[in-house]
Amino acid sequence: MTIVGLNSVLRAAVLAAAISAAFPVAACAEEFQAKLLYCKTCHGLSAQGYRGYFPMPRLAGQQPQYLENQLRAFIERRRTNPVMANVAHALSPSMVSALAAHFRNLDPRPIGGAPRQSVSTGKRIFDEGIPEANVAACSACHGTDGHGQNEIPRLAGQLYEYTVGQLSGWSKVRGQGSAVDTSAIMAPTAHNLTRPQIEAVAAYVSNLP
Repeated sequence: MTIVGLNSVLRAAVLAAAISAAFPVAACAEEFQAKLLYCKTCHGLSAQGYRGYFPMPRLAGQQPQYLENQLRAFIERRRTNPVMANVAHALSPSMVSALAAHFRNLDPRPIGGAPRQSVSTGKRIFDEGIPEANVAACSACHGTDGHGQNEIPRLAGQLYEYTVGQLSGWSKVRGQGSAVDTSAIMAPTAHNLTRPQIEAVAAYVSNLP
């Protein structure tokens, strides 16, 4: 084989390798966009949440580790939601991580719309807790800004109706946690809060930026 012929073969091999490597990347990007579009259908174009008959939670700005833990909880049936269980089962571990990282970087304004009359009470519970009811300050874990950290979720800007529903029915919709999912520690707190107190906290955090 001549040098010219050898060079042509080498160039063709390099080109073929480049094309074959590009196809998986393009396919992954296309799959990611498809999954993201599906998420937006319920959670809003900016993942700001959606206020409907079934309130859809805000995912924007959420802690990635928390989102990954909750998607695994749906897969493992530790958290009950027939729609999300089916959605989560269709996600690969790498896709779960990619989606969680994407939502972390979104920061739309909170939807708002919560009742205002109990916001001051909600702020007091958030900052100080209710010692006589064995309810710790929300800020102790979720941060003074309500943005959470690692496996502790962001509460700031979360839909009022969604937060009320989760805290009111914690024992029904949430499981017992796992080695990496600390959701179970919220069970006694949710149990010890009255309905008006839950609504007050939900109103307060829904307007946090």
